[in-house]
Amino acid sequence: MWKKPHTLDELQVACTSTLVQTLGIEFTAVGDDYIEARMPVDERTMQPLGLLHGGASAALAETLGGAGAYLCVEEGTICVGLEINANHIRSARRGWVIGRATRLHQGRTTQVWDIKIRDEQDNLICVSRLTVAVRGPGAH
Repeated sequence: MWKKPHTLDELQVACTSTLVQTLGIEFTAVGDDYIEARMPVDERTMQPLGLLHGGASAALAETLGGAGAYLCVEEGTICVGLEINANHIRSARRGWVIGRATRLHQGRTTQVWDIKIRDEQDNLICVSRLTVAVRGPGAH
């Protein structure tokens, strides 16, 4: 499934000085058909009521789907988010949330990713779907 060589460190370094770094998102695993990252629930990612901000969950989801899409195409191909939705199932107040993205579709010009975000107790926090536009020489 993956067309580019990758390590967790390489993914993390690519996100230096971006929103990913600002929110404290850390890539934790790349499996045969998924990519995972975690994000702290702290002052960077909470809304005023002390709960995980829905926008932070969406940012984690887009980070995972975008990184997965990037790894699935040939060098020189560009992937950018086209549409994202997020259903917030349960709140989180502290600790970490862990997102796992799996590819649902890989076409010539689009990919669709399913992202599930859970807390450390494995409670489902957010379900998201990301559509990615694919452009460039490796688009197929």
